[in-house]
Amino acid sequence: MKLFLSADHAGYELKESLKKALPEIEWEDLGTHSLESVHYPEYAAKLAKAVIASDLDHDEPCGVLICGSGIGVSIAANRFSEIRAALVWNEETARLAREHNRANVLCLPARYLDTKQASVLVKAWLDAKFLEGRHDLRVKMLKEIL
Repeated sequence: MKLFLSADHAGYELKESLKKALPEIEWEDLGTHSLESVHYPEYAAKLAKAVIASDLDHDEPCGVLICGSGIGVSIAANRFSEIRAALVWNEETARLAREHNRANVLCLPARYLDTKQASVLVKAWLDAKFLEGRHDLRVKMLKEIL
């Protein structure tokens, strides 16, 4: 499986450790590549644009974004109509992001997760399947709002 990966400076260390903790994933690392201060909207936009331009199925998991709280990158990524970015903090929210919301981008809060916790969330998200039914209508409604 291929996933895009991007983080700001606050998420840099978690980004690097996730690549090592989950080597079975083909990560396309879009930066940042140091602890030097950067602007999270730029890295969220970089990932969103890469997902949109890719040949990946946009209804399946496509990328992971990381910043200090996860809030900034989720707001920035969701400005793009083909992106459904979900900020998650435990296994249930990671699973529900896929099952109910068909999230194609996972957002992680680096200040509140260690590598082991973040790995569990990524795996829960990847293992979950979209439930369709009433949730399909709701995801379609999201596209109509834009």
